[in-house]
Amino acid sequence: MTNYENTRVWLSSNERVVATLRNTSALAELQGKYRPEQLAVLPLDVTNTAQIDETFKFIETTFHRLDVVVNNAGYGLSGEIEGTPDAEARKQIEVLFWGPVNITKKRMFRDVNPAGLGGRVLNVSSTGGYAANMMLAFYSAGKFALEGFTEAFNREMPPEWNIKAIVIQPGGFPTNWRGSGMTVLPLHPAYDENSPSHQLRRMTKNYSPIGDVNKPAKAIIRVADTEDFRTLTCQSLNPHAPPKRNMPLTRRAARLALDQLCIYLQPILYELLAL
Repeated sequence: MTNYENTRVWLSSNERVVATLRNTSALAELQGKYRPEQLAVLPLDVTNTAQIDETFKFIETTFHRLDVVVNNAGYGLSGEIEGTPDAEARKQIEVLFWGPVNITKKRMFRDVNPAGLGGRVLNVSSTGGYAANMMLAFYSAGKFALEGFTEAFNREMPPEWNIKAIVIQPGGFPTNWRGSGMTVLPLHPAYDENSPSHQLRRMTKNYSPIGDVNKPAKAIIRVADTEDFRTLTCQSLNPHAPPKRNMPLTRRAARLALDQLCIYLQPILYELLAL
């Protein structure tokens, strides 16, 4: 999902939106189409706690309430584990994990909204937060951590507060995630052309995901309006994945199972490519 498409879909549903991003000029077109009381665009780096405080202060003084928070900031860091500098790995975790954590810890749902109104925190994870893959170790680590945090957060919330956090696990969509949203590190010299990571680099060099970028934003709106969430427990087709992971009871369950099957078959595919 992009900030532009996500914001546009929310606005088309007649919601009031505070859109935050590092480069506010990306939403200049939308700003010209909507009144300030319906769309506010603010600069925000999720690793900057002072900016987070300023954003929530603006929301409180301008709109006096907050119903839904969507934590969607992120980027990809691709490279072999031993070829990833500590600074790059820590930066990845700061954005994917600590940014959403510091935003979620703000107390507007409980302390500013009317009692019992509550709110929803939608933490955008990834299929990489369900099953890790090579070259994206620290990306998956950040998403796994975010999902664990979300689960613990929900267990801590008293029911009468009506505050719930939800994990969203989108698949691949044609956004700039694989372009400007991806940092690709050089191949580590220890990995030759027959190594799994080198094969993956070759396989995905010209990969272009398909899908409608509007659909995940529309799905998020439906989720935000859902009072309860049914889950099922299943054993992944990937024998190395942790058992009994919860997943939404939707068509995405079948899609995720197929994703796991693809991961399971990857070593076989590498062998075929080497023939």
